[in-house]
Amino acid sequence: MALMERILVIHLMFFALSRVVVNSAATTGGGLINPLKLEMFVDELPDMPKIKGYYAANGVVKPKKLEIGMFEKKWKFHRDLPPTPVFAFGTSSLTASVPGPTIEALHGIDTYVTWQNHLPPNHILPIDPTIPTAMPSNKKGVPTVVHLHGGIDEPESDGYAKSWFTAGFEEKGPTWTNETYHYHNMQQPGNTWYHDHTMGLTRVNLLAGLIGAYILRHPDVEAPLRLPSGDVFDRPLFVFDRNFLTNGSIYMNSTGNNPSIHPQWQPEYFGDVIVVNGKAWPRMTVRRRKYRFRIINASNARFFRFFFTNGLRFIHVGSDSAYLGKPVVTNDTVLAPAEIADVVIDFSESTSDVAILANDAPYPYPAGNPVNDANGKVMKFIILKNRETDPWRVPEKLIEYPSADLSAASTTRYIAMYEYTSNTGKPTHLLINAKTLEDPVTETPKVGTSELWEVINLTGDNHPLHIHLGLFKTLDQTELVNLEEFKACMNKINDAIKCNLSKHACGKKQAVPVHEQGWKNVYKITPGYVTRILVRFSYVHANASYPFDATAEPGYVYHCHILDHEDNIMMRPLKLIK
Repeated sequence: MALMERILVIHLMFFALSRVVVNSAATTGGGLINPLKLEMFVDELPDMPKIKGYYAANGVVKPKKLEIGMFEKKWKFHRDLPPTPVFAFGTSSLTASVPGPTIEALHGIDTYVTWQNHLPPNHILPIDPTIPTAMPSNKKGVPTVVHLHGGIDEPESDGYAKSWFTAGFEEKGPTWTNETYHYHNMQQPGNTWYHDHTMGLTRVNLLAGLIGAYILRHPDVEAPLRLPSGDVFDRPLFVFDRNFLTNGSIYMNSTGNNPSIHPQWQPEYFGDVIVVNGKAWPRMTVRRRKYRFRIINASNARFFRFFFTNGLRFIHVGSDSAYLGKPVVTNDTVLAPAEIADVVIDFSESTSDVAILANDAPYPYPAGNPVNDANGKVMKFIILKNRETDPWRVPEKLIEYPSADLSAASTTRYIAMYEYTSNTGKPTHLLINAKTLEDPVTETPKVGTSELWEVINLTGDNHPLHIHLGLFKTLDQTELVNLEEFKACMNKINDAIKCNLSKHACGKKQAVPVHEQGWKNVYKITPGYVTRILVRFSYVHANASYPFDATAEPGYVYHCHILDHEDNIMMRPLKLIK
């Protein structure tokens, strides 16, 4: 069956459901709040609750079993906003937070998590059943499944999009396996984060609040670096955007850009209120010394180009889930949705007592609207006047991992990104290699190998590519010349070789930023370019084999991490073989 026919069938199947479930606040709770009516920098930056994924008994560190639930509750995003209905992670409804608790794990010590769904029968945000969506048979319950983004673990614990479950595990998706996830924590130390990954609902479940940090520490390797550490000087920063109604509820447009095709789905969600660790434009008082910030862009679609208004610089020590080989200093840094910048900020270098963390990334990125007075500000740092002794440092060398060895690539794959539009020119859906998640798997890497992927962006948007399980290094980005000719061929036969990719991939080069040349799990795929990445399906820090069967069902996926694109349905299966 052709793609558009399948979409039409899905649309007709759910026609009776196509009355979008709209947040009651959108119809009874007043209009959209003007973000400039909310005073900035009035709330203190929260430090999220912490949970250890291990415990010590008689001096021996042992694996720990955690139970973390998903709850509906009220959350206060701003001093002058009424409490907001959210979905939040936590060990109880009382302690649940947005973002959820930071899980701290130790290298080599297993962590087990039973993710429990306590969510209500109906969603608090609009949903669109005409895109491929997890749908309980009784139409009750909010499906969820949790993905540890950047985790290197077995497929059964990866949070496959169709492995969803409703409250009390009453209903389960077709690839559901077990209640408790096993995180082996055998990979390199670094930053990961957990979030919902449900088919067709990821964008609304994350918008509702289902996110949290997961830090994997390796004291033997990290302690000698003497980077800032401890709860005061080492802080995750979750940054995301939202819009709110006057009653405090999260606002999400309930009408699609092609409502006759998709009643609610829109290609990108953007909010004007910038939230950090659950507070809108917070403030943080810091001392004149070094701090480490693990900055996670948890937005649905917004890119950030962060910079300090007083000229403070970013000292990059890691990118996504891996350390860099040596620190890299920049004046600004661009983060796509799901990207992580692990940076040190030395406030002793500030020439002022206040530093505003600001943003000037267009939206959609890279050629969209300019920022405004609301979404161009992120948070405020108040810097104490007295300089003090600082025991922390940034060493000249960090952690060196293997370089990208092209000769080790076992095969070359061509990954093309497509956007489809209606006769009005508005997007209807996006695909990778002109295929959906339901189409047969075509990417079947062998465990322990490396592959060269040439990622071809035929759209006008920058798409942050995320590959589950695999880490990759970006080698180069080359402009496609005679792009329309190449696109016409690709749209007709979807074959990069037959469409003479080598003839078209000969334009100008776009440099890979130095601080993004390490091992990553997300990279920004520039529109109109081919981006070459070397993907490794093995550990980068050791020659050890995976302690699990990576070839098991249901496998993995790779996708665009603009959540509105991922849900409709810019995601493909990834099945490892022996």
